[in-house]
Amino acid sequence: MNKPQPASPRQRLQELLAVPDRQRTDAQWDEINELEIILAPGNREGAQDHSVRRNGPAPPGHTNPGGAPHGKRRGKKFHKRPQRGNLP
Repeated sequence: MNKPQPASPRQRLQELLAVPDRQRTDAQWDEINELEIILAPGNREGAQDHSVRRNGPAPPGHTNPGGAPHGKRRGKKFHKRPQRGNLP
């Protein structure tokens, strides 16, 4: 017999999302969660590893505009709130 072609993960997710929330079974919710994880941008094949770019050294010619090392800020200005007057 002819077996139906397996649906792509994106197509299967669309089918599951078409089912109203109240009518979904636990198995359908689990499958939705798994498909969303598989299809997340960071989990796709060929996705760049952004942690390397964030934590790696800055490319030549790129400096921190504030001049301070990464993670350190210049002094932050704090403004005092005016005191509330005593109301009669």
